[in-house]
Amino acid sequence: MPVSPLFNDAFLAVDWGTTNRRVYRIEAGQVVATDRNARGVTAIDKEGFPAEVADIRARFGDLPMLLAGMVGSTIGWRDVPYVATPAGFEVLARGLGWIDDRTAIVPGLSVLVDGRADVMRGEEIQLLGAVEAGLVPRDGLLCQPGTHCKWARMEAGVVVDFTTAMTGELFALVRGHGLLSTQLSGDVTANEAFREGVEAGKRRDLSAALFGIRASKLLGQRDDADAASYASGLLIGSDVAVRLENGAGDVHILSDPSLGGLYAIAVEANGGTPHIVDSHAAFAAGIIALARALGE
Repeated sequence: MPVSPLFNDAFLAVDWGTTNRRVYRIEAGQVVATDRNARGVTAIDKEGFPAEVADIRARFGDLPMLLAGMVGSTIGWRDVPYVATPAGFEVLARGLGWIDDRTAIVPGLSVLVDGRADVMRGEEIQLLGAVEAGLVPRDGLLCQPGTHCKWARMEAGVVVDFTTAMTGELFALVRGHGLLSTQLSGDVTANEAFREGVEAGKRRDLSAALFGIRASKLLGQRDDADAASYASGLLIGSDVAVRLENGAGDVHILSDPSLGGLYAIAVEANGGTPHIVDSHAAFAAGIIALARALGE
């Protein structure tokens, strides 16, 4: 499908993840309406996406639509091939997967260097959008916490490399299954136990440190009320320590204040300077910039 000015005026954008979906109506380069729900790709049958898109248009306007995230994966509507880094908006625009003449899916990004493979879908819009909106510098380290935490290196405003850490998923697994599950039912807060976990995470001996949570209970060293915070600090601390081992500096964290605040503590503990950035504002700026690139 050729480059088109379809998205120059009003259009719809959907950040369509695994478990959640956020819809944006954009007019003249501004978000005028938005909605978030739990209709992620895993809640929809493969044959159900056309009806979902029709429903979105019925509620937000019969407009051209750009879809980003896991909707373009093997578990989504259509598997859209990744584009390789380095990549900016022009590269994404060339890699769009067109469903029809006014509905397109944004490709994800891939890295394959010296046998190291990595992929992302959806986060690329936030990364590039954060630069576009002036929320982060054109060169630097960006972090996107979540189930699968992304660490991206930006140069001259494009994504040149990134690494994915399964930090959030590991926490969910140890919290929901196995030896520690009964100890980790408490809330995670930025308390002293979390900070102790961050310090322990610097050693990056995760399997031993995780068992230490069990031993600390048996020997009366830590109350179970603090165990979840400690475990979260341990995993986040280890993740951050690896990323900053070759030198600390500014780390821009694209996240909500709660999760972003936990990563900020770990970044500071490892000598870095954290800056929390509104990830939703970054996505909006990114999708608007991509729409602009399609019309050029």
